Amino acid sequence: MKFFEVGDHFKQSNGDMRFEEIPIEKARAKQMSPVVLAFVGDAVYTLFVRQSLAISSGYKTGELNRRASGIVSAHGQSERAEQILSRFTEEEAEIYRRGRNAKKLTKSKHATVAEYTRSTGLEAVVGYLYLTGEHQRIAELFFTETDPQ
Repeated sequence: MKFFEVGDHFKQSNGDMRFEEIPIEKARAKQMSPVVLAFVGDAVYTLFVRQSLAISSGYKTGELNRRASGIVSAHGQSERAEQILSRFTEEEAEIYRRGRNAKKLTKSKHATVAEYTRSTGLEAVVGYLYLTGEHQRIAELFFTETDPQ
């Protein structure tokens, strides 16, 4: 049964859908649109933030959601980008610039254009690091020194 068209990124095995293996090669990730990297990075960053908050606090779900929403918002991500930009490697800085400068078809409802572009750059870096298997680097950049809480 075909649910949607996704090319070879999902493969059917014994009737089950499974993801394509990661990590992918850095060269392949660098060829991807920075907006696509940001698409992946948005989901990954949200998951990492929610995981961090859930494990490190005793908050109820309403408070967890309120805190996570503030951190993963364009405004929160823009602030985080400013905090860690100096810690980016040359490669990460290039991915950030590509994401920040990419033409986006959507606009943020609650953030300035500058905040939205910085948050897209940040998400692109997260997406790139995730897809290339550098999960520990995500933790180093985002969850040390200035933990999101």
